Amino acid sequence: MPEMPEVEGLRGFLGEQLAGRSVARVDAVSVAALKTYEPPLSALEGQACGGVDRYGKFLAVRAGELCLVMHLARAGWVRWNERLPAAPPRPGKGPLALRVRVSPGEAGFEVTEAGSQKHLAVYVVRDPQEVPGIARLGPDPLSGEVGPEAFAGLLAGERRQIKGVLRDQSVLAGIGNAYADEILHAARLSPFKLADALSEAEVSRLYEAMGSTLGEAVERARGLAPAELKAGKRSGMRVHGRTGEACPVCGDTVREVSFSDSSLQYCPTCQTGGKPLADRRLSRLLK
Repeated sequence: MPEMPEVEGLRGFLGEQLAGRSVARVDAVSVAALKTYEPPLSALEGQACGGVDRYGKFLAVRAGELCLVMHLARAGWVRWNERLPAAPPRPGKGPLALRVRVSPGEAGFEVTEAGSQKHLAVYVVRDPQEVPGIARLGPDPLSGEVGPEAFAGLLAGERRQIKGVLRDQSVLAGIGNAYADEILHAARLSPFKLADALSEAEVSRLYEAMGSTLGEAVERARGLAPAELKAGKRSGMRVHGRTGEACPVCGDTVREVSFSDSSLQYCPTCQTGGKPLADRRLSRLLK
């Protein structure tokens, strides 16, 4: 799933490519992905590209007085092509969901979604705040809006596991499953610990780990083409997606807890006092 650092990388790349260009044609291949109908997609055509913004994990391409907003969900992606096919795409069962051709030239980008479960969302709006998912976003962790005291305030009274709180977009915008694992590993905290049970020292460690982990990931993504961003993300992961490998900090084996539609990875030595976490569905939470 693209998270804040990868979406920030896409924002920077698309911003450079679209500068000085206009939208020539927009083709919706997946009608299910389109969540708004007024203004229509065709209203984007002929509009000058005005830049690209990021809102959490949402990407917003400005075109005249409109915005093309995309949420890539779990399996969505953006592909840039210097020479798009001349013929309009045909609706089908492939991954292509949206094609945007720009001028001058024959270049543009395609929005795709792999897999059978389709959650990609595309909106055409006058103001990004019209998109419900954007309107409910919490502050961006790297925006400067969240200082140590404000961060502690966000966690206060949260009787939920800290992993879930970090992933809640209404609390903090942009953190997903992968970076939550990485942040908690850097902070040496169990993903199952309750947010409001954290000590002052643990909150401080978590705040510092969040800033450093996300900041380093954004720097790794900076300047990369879309085709390179996924590999760049994996290269920086210490525990997420590395079940069975050695923890780079202590050498213990990275473990996994699986859920119905996701999984988390962690290091027992670094995060849970050496105790393996049992399956969440069968055990009590580790404190």
